[in-house]
Formats: sequence, C-alpha cells, structure tokens
Amino acid sequence: MTARAIANNVLSHALLLVAVAFALYPVLWVVALAFSGDSVPTARAIPVPTAPTMDHLREVVSTTRPTPDGGTAWLFGRQLANSLLVSIATALVGVGVAIPVAYALARFEFVGKSGGMATLLATQMFPAVASAVPLFIMLEAMGLLNTRTGLILCYASTSVPFAIFQLRGAFETIPVDLEEAAMVDGASRFEAFVRVVLPVAKPAIAVTFLFAFMTAYNEFILAATLLSDESMFTLPVVLQRFIGEYDAQWEAFAAGALVVSVPVMALFYLLQKHMVAGLGAGGVKG
Repeated sequence: MTARAIANNVLSHALLLVAVAFALYPVLWVVALAFSGDSVPTARAIPVPTAPTMDHLREVVSTTRPTPDGGTAWLFGRQLANSLLVSIATALVGVGVAIPVAYALARFEFVGKSGGMATLLATQMFPAVASAVPLFIMLEAMGLLNTRTGLILCYASTSVPFAIFQLRGAFETIPVDLEEAAMVDGASRFEAFVRVVLPVAKPAIAVTFLFAFMTAYNEFILAATLLSDESMFTLPVVLQRFIGEYDAQWEAFAAGALVVSVPVMALFYLLQKHMVAGLGAGGVKG
C-alpha cells in the first residue's frame, strides 16, 4: 500500500470517527442524565453519570395507578403496550392496504390512475396538526375518541399514502418477465404475485413497515389531542408529562427516552438485513 493510500485511509477513518462522535454525543448526554444522581444537570465536555443510580429508571418503569378494587395496576406497562399495539397495527394496516394498491398502480393502466396518484401526493402536503380538529370531531361522533382503535385509524390514514408511494416504486423495479414466466408455467396472476413478486419485494415491504411503525410510535400531536385517559396514553405523551410549565424532570425524561427507544432498536436489529436493499428499492424505475 502506498503512502498516499495509507493517508487517504487514515483520513477516511478519522472523518468517520468524527461523524460517529457527533451523532452519539447527544445520546451520551441522555444516558448520563438518566443514570446521574444529581438533581441538577451540570455542563461538562464529557457526559458521564455523576453519583450513578438506577432510581430514575425504576421511577419511570414502575409507575402505577389505583384500580377500582383498591389495588394498583402497572401503568407504564399499559402505556408501553398502547404504543406497541397502535404502532404495529398502524404498520400492518398501512402496508396491507398499500401492497395491492401499489401493485395495481405499478402494473396496470386504468381510468383515474394519474388523478389518484396526484390526490395521494396532495394528502402528504398537509401537516398532521391541520387535521387534528376534524379528526377529533369525527372520532367523537363515532364514539372512538380516547381509544386505541381511533388512534390506529388516524395513523393508518397517513401511513397508507406513504406506503403506496414507496411500494409502487419497488414493484416497478421488479421485471414483468418474472411474472410472465410464472404464468407461462401455469400460475395465475394472483399466484405469480404471491409467489414471485412478494418475495422479491420483501426488503421494500420490511422497510416500509419499519417507517410506518416509527412514524406512529413517535407521533405526539394527535395522541395528545385525541387521548385524555392516562391509561390510554402512548409513550410520547408520557414523556411530555415530565416537562412541566414551571419545572422539568430531566433525569426521568432521559430515563424514559432510553426505555422508549428499546423497541425501535430491537425492530431495527430484526430488519437490518433488509434495510440496504429496501431503502433503494423504490428509488429507481426499472
């Protein structure tokens, strides 16, 4: 290896280390706050826990509420279950509805196709807060206010258009010849779709599911607007309660943020083999 190649190699690794340090520095502060026993955060260049303790983590995780029979129930566990249930259901509904729609848009020509795509695109131009009041009124009329079902319906209505756009691009990159070869061998259009197209599109479907899950899991505005019962709260709403108008429980907030991030990290780990292929699947048209 020449001296120039060695220098380029060292420079590349140095730049990568700087980028990693820049990305991880805020995370280190969260970890330091979560496990520090000091009541007031102190400014320091290297964020390390001072007077290390697990009290903040236990305080967040062990939150309970009284029950009608005079006992207590694990409130944080229910709120974690709310977030996971709502996010998984949103991702399943969004991807489940988007797959046949995206396939039809990628493979067939029909009246209203262009107009439908333009309408879907228009729905992505409005922020979620703009629809909060209409959604509140509709859910109240249907009796779904302050329920997980109502929140899932609201989140799915925004995840479906995104999933359609993502999967349509992925299906367009899959050669039509593969389906035609399957149909020549006796498969029906549906069998070719299930046995040929879906396995090839699995990376894109996995990434689309992940993005839909993360969007619902991290959403705060609609959850705070549509939910009023503490037992129905999702985790972003729970975290916001640690930051009051006159004070802020930063240690508890940081500990809660670490707990909240665990399911997302686990899902990333499970789907990591699909990430690279799936992210680029809808980027080009074959």
